[in-house]
Amino acid sequence: MHDRRTFLLTGGATVAATLIPDTLSGADGNDEAAAVIKAHVTKLQPLEVASGIAWWTANTTGKDEDFQKKEEAQNKIDAALSDKKMFDRVKALKAAADKGDIKDALVARQIQLLYLQYLEKQVAPELLKKITSKANAVEQAFNVFRAKVDGQEIPDSKVRSTLKESTDSTLRQKVWEASKGVGAAVEADLAELVKLRNEAATQLGFKNFHALQLTLNEQDGTELIKLFDDLDKLTKEPFTKSKAEIDERLAKKLNVGVADLMPWHYFDPFFQESPAVFDANLDAPYTKADLLKLCRDFYAGIGLPIDDVIARSDLYEKKGKSPHAFCTDIDREGDVRVLANIVPNEYWMGTMLHELGHSVYSSKNIPQTVPYLLRAEAHILTTEGVAMQFERFSKSRAWLEKMGVKVDAPAEFDEAARKVQRNQLLIFSRWCQVMLRFEKAMYEDPKQNLNKLWWDLVEQYQQVKKPKDRNAPDYASKIHICSAPVYYHNYMMGQLFASQVHHALSKAVFNADPKTTIYIGEKKVGGFMKEKVFEPGRTKTWKELAKFATGEELSPAAFAKDFEG
Repeated sequence: MHDRRTFLLTGGATVAATLIPDTLSGADGNDEAAAVIKAHVTKLQPLEVASGIAWWTANTTGKDEDFQKKEEAQNKIDAALSDKKMFDRVKALKAAADKGDIKDALVARQIQLLYLQYLEKQVAPELLKKITSKANAVEQAFNVFRAKVDGQEIPDSKVRSTLKESTDSTLRQKVWEASKGVGAAVEADLAELVKLRNEAATQLGFKNFHALQLTLNEQDGTELIKLFDDLDKLTKEPFTKSKAEIDERLAKKLNVGVADLMPWHYFDPFFQESPAVFDANLDAPYTKADLLKLCRDFYAGIGLPIDDVIARSDLYEKKGKSPHAFCTDIDREGDVRVLANIVPNEYWMGTMLHELGHSVYSSKNIPQTVPYLLRAEAHILTTEGVAMQFERFSKSRAWLEKMGVKVDAPAEFDEAARKVQRNQLLIFSRWCQVMLRFEKAMYEDPKQNLNKLWWDLVEQYQQVKKPKDRNAPDYASKIHICSAPVYYHNYMMGQLFASQVHHALSKAVFNADPKTTIYIGEKKVGGFMKEKVFEPGRTKTWKELAKFATGEELSPAAFAKDFEG
């Protein structure tokens, strides 16, 4: 899994009242619901558009004044959503919908989502402003941070290339430790942010912020832990065997003993990806390839063109810009953009397939006839799933060759890529265990020794040793913990969704083995994705969409088939 954030903002759109369907008023007895929905859209739409643009600008420039504008834009949204009178109206309508008094399912769904949106902001206005200010400061700190090695700044791409290519353990350690320096820079602000978030959650009657966020995202905490416990049992043995092979090859390549392998010997700062230690260089086919052309051709070939997205995007490294990657839907009317920092390698091929996967699951392909409040992805886990579904092709020799990219030593590449892909699924599943359980425990007891908690989980689930006497706040160097809280478990659920949709699509469109299905040039793929995944928008919950798209409830079954063997 690549280290990327995806922000599909609840941004506004220039949606005139005439676009709100007639079913929101009239004979169905939905007059009050129609009035509330119309009032919300009218007020929030321009604020959300402004916030989306300010957020994009801040992340592309890194300038203080742009982050200030971003913060001010968010404060205006928070102020609007903290309206107590409006919340009381929405709450009453939700109660009516729960009793079945609102007959139109789409209306009832919109009221449910409005209730969750307003609920989060029913705390003291000054507290909301403090949270926004502190979160803004932390995000800016991540954007402008560059690791320093021997007094010289190096970009994130250099950190990754060093960890991937260098055989000098001393240099690797320096670079790894330098990359973690952002943790110390934001540690105090993160602690304050956790305290403020928990304060807001308890004001709303929740045990802590983690519990609040799950409720806001229509997820059940008990069900979530059970799912991850099941995944733990499913992946522990095959992961342990795969890691043993990785460690043996890694130790030989880096000329260290297996028992001496440390976190900096793996190929990314968090061991969330599979080290490239097999008998082929997966980057080699991409060093002279045009990654954007490959993306354009692939998505156009399956009936989901993305030229307009690329035209609006910001795709290469520059000072002050966020070093990560994300996709955002600015207005729910098709203004969809990607921020990236492209380098010609397999990592960025996968990243671009991923982010552009988000872009096609957006207002580009959710019909404008869908009510504004429902014109977005069903859930963050479903859009992550779609992105991961497309991302997986970056490691496919068959995909590369059919896309016209020459692969030297194809048999070796194929074998290495299959192992890396399988290991990737296993490694990422274990990494997600760390993230879910760390955040849950951190919000439950933020005063505990968080660095110990972090490394205890890393050692338990990833089987990576804590460096001796290391007391730096390494947990705080993971941007999601600071700026996308209680989000990461959705990546893992997205992997389950990706596997399940891919299996269903392979059968429906190709009547073929999912392991050999690569989509290229088949516009029925886009048709399937539009009909079964994109076009419902948020009219369905994530549970309903999984059943609608695949015929089954979300489960690890298809995912297990993808990493077996």
